[in-house]
Amino acid sequence: MSELVKAILVLEDGRTFHGASFGAIGETFGEMVFNTSMTGYQEILTDPSYAGQVVCMTYPLIGNYGVNETDVESRRPWVEGFVVREASRIRSNWRSTQSLDDYLKTHDIVGLEQIDTRALVRHIRDKGAMRAGISSVDIDPESLLKKVLASPDMKNRELATAVTVDETYDYPSMDETKFHVVAYDFGVKTNSLREFAKYGCKVTVVPAETSADEVLALKPDGIFLSNGPGDPASMKAVVDEIRKLTGSKVPMFGICLGHQILGQVFGGETYKMKFGHRGGNQPIKDLTTGKVEITSHNHGFAVDADSLPADVEVTHVNLNDNTVAGLRHKKLPIFSVQYHPESAPGPHDSEYLFDRFIKIMKKPVNE
Repeated sequence: MSELVKAILVLEDGRTFHGASFGAIGETFGEMVFNTSMTGYQEILTDPSYAGQVVCMTYPLIGNYGVNETDVESRRPWVEGFVVREASRIRSNWRSTQSLDDYLKTHDIVGLEQIDTRALVRHIRDKGAMRAGISSVDIDPESLLKKVLASPDMKNRELATAVTVDETYDYPSMDETKFHVVAYDFGVKTNSLREFAKYGCKVTVVPAETSADEVLALKPDGIFLSNGPGDPASMKAVVDEIRKLTGSKVPMFGICLGHQILGQVFGGETYKMKFGHRGGNQPIKDLTTGKVEITSHNHGFAVDADSLPADVEVTHVNLNDNTVAGLRHKKLPIFSVQYHPESAPGPHDSEYLFDRFIKIMKKPVNE
């Protein structure tokens, strides 16, 4: 085993953690957040919603089953940096094609291990998510702190156009095509497309800044607004285009950033949470059925319930903090959730939402 290279993590309030480098040697900056999932690190790394963020995993051993070519949620990893208690050098899984360490090196992602991740997470929970820097080349805390303070803040930062596709493409149905869904790619995850394909949908994926007229020209049976990174309040032009689509009465389904965009379309407001929800164990109550589901989350912003108009109903709430987790328009065929029903990684409790969208698309437009 080669000798470990020293590395440090510095938060914008000056809190410093000394550890060892893994992955790429270098320096990186982003918003410091944490994820409570025990598995699924490859899906987390490749989730575009993490663009602009340094992710700390709360589970202490990460990398023990390696990585493979299948469990990716987009075309590349998007995290700015990756922090773990221990990065396993042993990978044991028949699907593994590469170690986590080599995977991060391949994609030039700076990692940090051998720090007290519990202390880091407690600090973030107490003080809130904040900017951070990881470096294995400049290990002077004062020097790195100056760079952290010069890095961009997540509030008012628009990142969906940085992760979206350049050109429209089709994702085919698994069997007979029954519906045509147009999906706005604000940072869409592959498993969302797989879920639609499983239900007989051909999905046309369009860039984030696609106009309402261009979407309607594709004659969709439904419109999907995907997850994605950044501050939803910074996406006013996109909100305006989506608002135009509501008049078409084409069924619409939004998740995560798509949910926050719909909240604004309806006249509501979004706000930055103290440290957000990230992990596969968030309890959500469906107010329409009374059932509780365990769900996968990745968001640092939320819709303000008090800002919503009377014709919008809150359908789901997070039982940990009572934040809005789902919306439905009372007159239009539009609904959304703040979490990831495609569950990659995570439990499958919320897969029914895709089925709910399919049933809405089956109804006549004026019904």
